[in-house]
Amino acid sequence: MKSIYFLFTFCALFTTGTLLAQDTDLDIQKPQTSAAVANESIQQGNWLVGASVGSIGYNFKSETFQLILEPRAGYFISDNAAIGAQAQLGLALYDGGENFSYGLTPFARYYFPEGASPNSRWFGEALAGFAGSSLKDSDGDRIFGSVLGLRAGYAHFVARNIALEATLNYTRTSADITVDTSTSGLAVGVGFQIYLPGRGNL
Repeated sequence: MKSIYFLFTFCALFTTGTLLAQDTDLDIQKPQTSAAVANESIQQGNWLVGASVGSIGYNFKSETFQLILEPRAGYFISDNAAIGAQAQLGLALYDGGENFSYGLTPFARYYFPEGASPNSRWFGEALAGFAGSSLKDSDGDRIFGSVLGLRAGYAHFVARNIALEATLNYTRTSADITVDTSTSGLAVGVGFQIYLPGRGNL
């Protein structure tokens, strides 16, 4: 009987110790949520690349599928300041046809030193370009126009080269195309950017 009691106690203590060790290991392996690299990521000569899904969805009532992709790339012409371009590529499929939308909007972005922290920055951005859309086999329905926009945003660096972003966007366009989840007006956006070091910053 004493042997059974001793064996039971030993198993209980061993199991408790194992669970505590696993908890300690889990604490050590928690995912990284910030990195103090904001200043080095936005240096002159670095590159900025990213992409976002402006919209994706299916309307069961109208049986319409819509997908909008917005890839972008930029180059830091000086510390805190980048210029680049963003493309809009959209496709809407519906019963009896399809609509392809497109656009190209060069942008200029500036990261403000004011209010900066080691792992985050506020930024402002202006963009101007063109956009349009076309219905399949229908030249009469082609629409082409200008796109103007302003953004205010916050970038939080979760790793050396990756930042999560939240933006408030104002877009004005005469084209029948969605830019930053809106045809014209205010919109809120979230996304991520990848910062690649330039040759001189490796």
